[in-house]
Amino acid sequence: MGRRSTDVSANRHETVQDLLPGLIDEREIDWGDVASTSYLIRQRFRYEYPAPIRNLRHRLIVIPPERHGGQRLVLDDVRVSTEGEVRRSLDAFGNTVVGFTAARVGEQVEFEARVSIERSAAAGPTLLAPGWLTDGRLLEPTELTAPQAPLPDIAASIAGSGRRGLDLARAVNEWAHGALTYECGVTGIHTTAAQALALGAGVCQDYAHIMLAVCRVLGLSARYVSGHLLGEGGTHAWVEVLLPDPSGSGLAAAFPFDPTQGGGVGLRHMTIATGRDYSDVAPTSGTYWGEGGGILTASKRVDITSFEYARQEASEAPG
Repeated sequence: MGRRSTDVSANRHETVQDLLPGLIDEREIDWGDVASTSYLIRQRFRYEYPAPIRNLRHRLIVIPPERHGGQRLVLDDVRVSTEGEVRRSLDAFGNTVVGFTAARVGEQVEFEARVSIERSAAAGPTLLAPGWLTDGRLLEPTELTAPQAPLPDIAASIAGSGRRGLDLARAVNEWAHGALTYECGVTGIHTTAAQALALGAGVCQDYAHIMLAVCRVLGLSARYVSGHLLGEGGTHAWVEVLLPDPSGSGLAAAFPFDPTQGGGVGLRHMTIATGRDYSDVAPTSGTYWGEGGGILTASKRVDITSFEYARQEASEAPG
């Protein structure tokens, strides 16, 4: 099959290709004093098939928004190892979707994404149009966050504390963190919140889903966040609860919580996309015609390319 690389980076790839891997060890950083960081994120998705396939329709959600709170997209580049048609679009939640179609693909295809972002500690919550506070998509349950027993009773118990607004969201986060034991391999992408809760174990996706389920029972507008957490090999997931901006701007403010870690979201978190649940923001997905299933091999690397302490000079990776 053809091996020409297909550029879908909107003329950004030449600069991105010049970026070198960061050489900064995160363990040497005093994170409590960091004001800002820059990251280079590299992901590869390789599919292998037992025979050539036809009519490939693939979707990648790996490029973050231009801005998200204290996060800013600097550069991005996506490459595909075989010929086909590539297009970019925004979905209903404002996420960047890279679509790829090919009439025929040989026995393998590889997607590679590189993203450079800057992350600031002092930006506060992400501000959104006020309509998001009443958007039914973030208030109503989905198949993965359906409020099956005992989730409604748990929500009622948390509400009984009398906490409201941001304090109520914190209470749900605390409950979700203690409700599961982190364990890989016991759940999958189709596991519902109620199923994960019954198992008592799961991964970040499951923590996010059980928190979303309870938030929505309580009338808290909440959305699933897909991204990365520095030091983790795979993608990460957390939750944003939407409340009226406390500054009085009239906008909606998205307050992030990480129920897997049991706290808030900081400089080590990198947002890629938001939606109702995992199904809206899966990093890679697609369909094709052919015999047998494809085998996916995925890899990810996040490098710190620079950081700056508050009131101190920036420290940069050697280049």
